[in-house]
Amino acid sequence: MRPVAVVAFAQTRHKGEDAGLSETELLAPVITEIKRRTGVTRFGFTCSGSNDYLVGAPFSFVSALDAVGAWPPISESHVEMDAAWALYEAWVKLQHGEIDTALVYGFGKTSQSSYPEVFTQGLDPYYLAPLGVDQVSLAALQARAYLERTGTDERRLRAVASRARTDGRANPSALHLDDPGDAEPYEVAPLRPHDVAPVTDGAAAIVLAAGDKARELAGRPAWITGIDHRSEPHQPGFRDLTSSPSTRLAAAKAGGTGGVEVAELHTQFSHEELILRDALDLGDGVAVNPSGGPLAANPVMATGLIRVGEAAARILDGTAGRVLAHATSGPCLQQNLVCVMSGERSDG
Repeated sequence: MRPVAVVAFAQTRHKGEDAGLSETELLAPVITEIKRRTGVTRFGFTCSGSNDYLVGAPFSFVSALDAVGAWPPISESHVEMDAAWALYEAWVKLQHGEIDTALVYGFGKTSQSSYPEVFTQGLDPYYLAPLGVDQVSLAALQARAYLERTGTDERRLRAVASRARTDGRANPSALHLDDPGDAEPYEVAPLRPHDVAPVTDGAAAIVLAAGDKARELAGRPAWITGIDHRSEPHQPGFRDLTSSPSTRLAAAKAGGTGGVEVAELHTQFSHEELILRDALDLGDGVAVNPSGGPLAANPVMATGLIRVGEAAARILDGTAGRVLAHATSGPCLQQNLVCVMSGERSDG
């Protein structure tokens, strides 16, 4: 396989309420920053991730191209998923050998819409969507099943949320959220508001480069040594919600988790971290979501890409040698992508 690396990452200072900016206005400073850091103004390929339902407009990714510059004509693609899957498409494109650089970005504004209702529209149209079941309710079913199977109590969920907020305060892009309170009422039992990722507006971008071009653009590139994604049945009732075999398989296909020092996990609910830790076999020596993770800031459609960027940043700044990023899509951890990166180049 052709060696490909993350050479630059940028994201917005995320907002928890509508700041009056369009998606293009959110994205433009991030693209400007990523071009400044790399010195590259024209990329071999551009790929983005967004959601028209979330934006409330058809082909919203087309207007967002104004932030990138689509003239002279560029080679461009888009996924109607989290931008982590756009990164996967760009990685595949780089494997073809026709290009040496790729720009990947994602953006989302949940402040201007009701995300739970938008999420419902993506569920099974015959059985789940007509019920109006929302993301938090499905997650609560999963959390309850996990707590009962493992004998874990809600204090462990609170510990996850508390750490996310504490770590997130050190991240300029995270929201400033209070520590979980003892008397917070349930949002949907057993999940309390602090167990649920906050409403967040934001955008993020990553530059991938192949071979010698990566070394030219970054002193210490974050080489992607393995990347894979797997899917489980869409119907939550068809699977065991207390485990994530697709995550385990994706990690195995990506080269395993041995030697991983940092793991950035796409955990929109506190119990998901516990399930993913089990699936990835992450021990206490692994720093999980040192950025604060999605429980500190959750710009939907960019959150998974940010996990790749935050993990890669540990390689780029020399604070870690091997890292893992995880992204998810669909109800109850249905689809899972795992990306393993290293400071050491692998040409295998």
